Amino acid sequence: MTDPVVIIGTGLAGYNLAREFRKLDGETPLLLITADDGRSYSKPMLSTGFAKNKDADGLCMAEPGAMAEQLKAEVRTHTRISGIDPGHKRLWIGEEQVRYRDLVLAWGAETVRVPLEGDAADLVFPINDLEDYARFRAAAAGKRRVLILGAGLIGCEFANDMSLGGFEVELVAPCEQVMPTLLHPATAAAVQAGLEGLGVRFHLGPVLNRLQRVADGLEAHLSDGSVIACDLVVSAVGLKPRTDLASAAGLRTNRGVVVDRHLCTSHANIYALGDCAEVDGINLLYVMPLMGGARALSQTLAGNPTAVSYGPMPITVKTPACPLVVSPPPLGQEGQWTVEGQGADLKVLCHDAAGQLLGYALTGTAVMEKLALNRQLPPLMA
Repeated sequence: MTDPVVIIGTGLAGYNLAREFRKLDGETPLLLITADDGRSYSKPMLSTGFAKNKDADGLCMAEPGAMAEQLKAEVRTHTRISGIDPGHKRLWIGEEQVRYRDLVLAWGAETVRVPLEGDAADLVFPINDLEDYARFRAAAAGKRRVLILGAGLIGCEFANDMSLGGFEVELVAPCEQVMPTLLHPATAAAVQAGLEGLGVRFHLGPVLNRLQRVADGLEAHLSDGSVIACDLVVSAVGLKPRTDLASAAGLRTNRGVVVDRHLCTSHANIYALGDCAEVDGINLLYVMPLMGGARALSQTLAGNPTAVSYGPMPITVKTPACPLVVSPPPLGQEGQWTVEGQGADLKVLCHDAAGQLLGYALTGTAVMEKLALNRQLPPLMA
């Protein structure tokens, strides 16, 4: 019997790759292995659930059994890989050996953990998958005061969503502006003002040092000496690609699992896709590059080697209090920023010395200009 194509991970990367592969090859055995419950869902929807009043079941698009049937695949849930043996094209689940024809690492990124003092560290909730979301929804039932750690894209999306869902939201982050690695200060100020209009209170600069239980909930002690009363804490301080198993197997890793333009790792027959992959030096934790990678890799796995390319990859941030689309300049390319507009409606453009548009950030009504601007952008990876 032919050894299967094995995909580790059933998030957007794993399931989308399986779908694309099945369009091209309906016969090769396909095995998907996941440490979670294997339900199909769209991860970007995790930061829209409270405004839409949807629990984890409401965000689920298909159960693993239905996915297995749809994909003519075996889906093994709550299963952890204990090791990979590239030389013999096999992996280990405890003592069980599983052989593969090709192996795809689509196991995503893990949340960065914040070291905390106090007796309530167990009430800090990262929300990185559907099971995390279900745990947080259960803990949030009947509560109203939420503290969010992190002012990046995910922290701001959760602040918007939970405010719309009826929570009082405070946000703490050790930076001078929201989304500091993504936004020009002018657009950051517009987004912060939009969220403040919903009632979100920002504490930018200090960090959370201690979280402790008190009679009516929790006390969050910040490094600047201030104390915030809250009921539970969401951690949105960032993600780091999962690389430990790949590194232990001798695969090359850097920020992520290092792959070439065919998404092949440093060992033949092992590929990486999505948040865990560093493609030609670029690690992008967004949906558009993931989808492009799934289409290219499915062709490669079906016998038609196809290099991945990235066109312009604008990011739509889910902050309806201040609509935002941003396309950062390519890494290493410096340009001059100009700011047009006022209030919540800003067009902030980055041009190089020759006048070529390198990137932009659009807020409010200016987001309608994104399609015209996209046509002027250079590809991220031609």
